[in-house]
Amino acid sequence: MRVLLVEDEAVLRSQLRQLLEQAGYAVDEAADGQAALHLGTTEPYDAVVLDLGLPVLDGLTVLQRWRSQGRAMPVLILTARDSWHEKVSGIDAGADDYLAKPFHAEELLARLRALVRRAHGLASPLLQHGDVTLDTRTGTVTQNGLTVNLTAHEYRLLAYLMHRVGQVVSRAELVEHLYAQDFDRDSNTVEVFVARLRRKLGATLIETIRGMGYRLAPTP
Repeated sequence: MRVLLVEDEAVLRSQLRQLLEQAGYAVDEAADGQAALHLGTTEPYDAVVLDLGLPVLDGLTVLQRWRSQGRAMPVLILTARDSWHEKVSGIDAGADDYLAKPFHAEELLARLRALVRRAHGLASPLLQHGDVTLDTRTGTVTQNGLTVNLTAHEYRLLAYLMHRVGQVVSRAELVEHLYAQDFDRDSNTVEVFVARLRRKLGATLIETIRGMGYRLAPTP
């Protein structure tokens, strides 16, 4: 899962990036509204964390322009605690949720997980496919009740596919959503991670659809 983090305060932005990366997200960041507008317009994101008080372009303007362009990624806005009008304006502009500063890290992660789930029509934080369960709250994967240790990239790939059960996902799409913008991307690494997941979770879990990409194999 790939997230855009938009926050002008450098220390907070660094802390949030570390938090999101530890939770398994690939993170791009922007420190002003103009950079955020460009990234959100040109790059595919599974979610955006957007501060409203930004230099160059304010967050509300950025959000309005994204929505006018048809950009539908879930957006969690950050507002000042007492600025109820910012919350109303943000939601009216197309935000999916808001969080008042200061906030607890776990609440931000929980709201972000919920936005990503809802974007794919999922209600439970437990994603189940056959005998494999992925707990989005803890970042753990189990098979028949036994914990399976995955690397960050393996987990990210599996989570992306489990949010899209029944869909064929191309290698290009996986590359776009598994890695941050500044990562040295190589589509061949997707094949490596798929092979590793097959070794750890079973050879039949992920199907290769020739000429199209990958999908989770249908369960009996």
